[in-house]
Amino acid sequence: MTTTRRGGHDGPVSGGGQVSRPRTGPSPEAPLPADPRLARELLDGLAEAVVTTDHAGVVTLVNVMAGELLPDLTPGTDLALCAVPALAAAVAQGAETFDTEHRGRRLRGVCRRLAAGRCAWYVRDVTEEQARTDALLAERSRTAFLAQAGSRLGLSLHRDQTLRAATTLPVPYLADAALVVHHPPPPAENLPHWIRHAEDEPAPVTGTAPWAFTGSVPGLADALHGRPTDPSPWLDAELADLADVLPATFGRPGTLLISPMPGAGGPAGALILIRRAGRPGFDQRDIELAREFAARAGAAIATAELHGEQAHLARVLQNSLLPPKLPPLPGLTLAGGYRAAGDSLRIGGDFYEVFPTASGGMFALGDVCGKGVGAAVLTGRVRQSLQTLRLVEQRPLELLELLNRALFDAPDATRRAQFTTLLLGTADPEPDGGARVRIAGGGHPSPLVVRTDGSVTRVPVGGMPIGALADATFREARVRLAPGELLLAHTDGVTEARGGPAAVEMFGERRLFQALASAAGLPPAAVVDRLLQLVDEWLDGQAHDDIAMLAVRASGPA
Repeated sequence: MTTTRRGGHDGPVSGGGQVSRPRTGPSPEAPLPADPRLARELLDGLAEAVVTTDHAGVVTLVNVMAGELLPDLTPGTDLALCAVPALAAAVAQGAETFDTEHRGRRLRGVCRRLAAGRCAWYVRDVTEEQARTDALLAERSRTAFLAQAGSRLGLSLHRDQTLRAATTLPVPYLADAALVVHHPPPPAENLPHWIRHAEDEPAPVTGTAPWAFTGSVPGLADALHGRPTDPSPWLDAELADLADVLPATFGRPGTLLISPMPGAGGPAGALILIRRAGRPGFDQRDIELAREFAARAGAAIATAELHGEQAHLARVLQNSLLPPKLPPLPGLTLAGGYRAAGDSLRIGGDFYEVFPTASGGMFALGDVCGKGVGAAVLTGRVRQSLQTLRLVEQRPLELLELLNRALFDAPDATRRAQFTTLLLGTADPEPDGGARVRIAGGGHPSPLVVRTDGSVTRVPVGGMPIGALADATFREARVRLAPGELLLAHTDGVTEARGGPAAVEMFGERRLFQALASAAGLPPAAVVDRLLQLVDEWLDGQAHDDIAMLAVRASGPA
């Protein structure tokens, strides 16, 4: 069935009662307008260079942009022999892209195959785009360099290691050789010291230079004195001025860049970056990067120097606070063991002392509240007070009372957070090889007696901590050691050491009793070593409190 459309045209009606409309545009097969002038205007208006060739590879057309970017290409030019090497090579090899520098511009081209063997090359000027990409990559590289430098410099707390890092990191990224001129801390020789690293050297090299060297290199003296001068390149450096501090095979230096290295209390040194003659000089970004690196290296050196001073003070303090060598006592055998809580500063708040007396010996074992340097200071005060007070009193209970009064009356006694627990005793050998022991306690864990049959008993002493209360009360206990029996005093760092499979369980008294029972009859040194080994295995490298122990054994008949 047909219907009559408006306008008198007949034809089928589409669904929904809508009448299909005739096409008004050209069909796909219709020819494009053949207007050479219009085609030329379209090509010349493109932002890309367009070069077309015939089937033989001869240029047939170039647009305006091609004339600007590739003035060597004109109609009739054989593209495989043109004056643009990268384009000629691409045509000769049948490649469809090329990327090259031409007449100071960065060009990138793509080929499109046309009918009848013809080709069209589309060439873009990507100079600015490449410059932005290169700048972004350079900035990322500088950021990565500073991040690596900060990590390396921050991990080193030794001055010499920091100096080595400061010379190795800039090579070869910033320079072919790096030199740090510095003044070492006393008692080193009072001459400028230097450390150097070059690209072809396996490790940094150190040496000293005469004072004339600092004046022969312009800007070096100012940098070493901390004068705030901006780093700047020094061109055409004379080899004679640097011959003594450069490798023999380095050759003539081309460009130098000197940057001050500021420290905490003064200049840490000066960084000299040296490039060979064939390498481009330092641009403004290189200067800024070198300045930033020198500042970070100077801060790292200052930090390392401060750490070195603290480590030296800690060693001095350590030598005065470490447990002393035990004196020989007739009729008694002694051994001590010690573990400090800190790994870097081997000092802490646990201690032991042994003093000879007219009838035998006096011993003390204590645990100062806290750990580290603060506890070590109080430890030194307690030990010095014991050294003095034992000259006027050797009875354990009375001596504890004197010590408590001395600590409480100290100028800083108002700091009640500092106190110590203490065991103080005397051991007097008897003719049959045994020993009589008197022990006074000041809030410390009870000592343990190991009998020859392997039984372990506790000696309760009690008492209150030393230095906490002016009217503190203390207790005293007496025990007899038969020949071969041993008394062990220890701090709570032994029983409270946390480790084991879950890394949180305490070593505890049960394991301590078992270890002592199995060590019955052994010499005191073997008992102490065995206990320290068991505690170390239980801790398995974990952090722990200070540990101290002292073993006293009745030696038996001579």
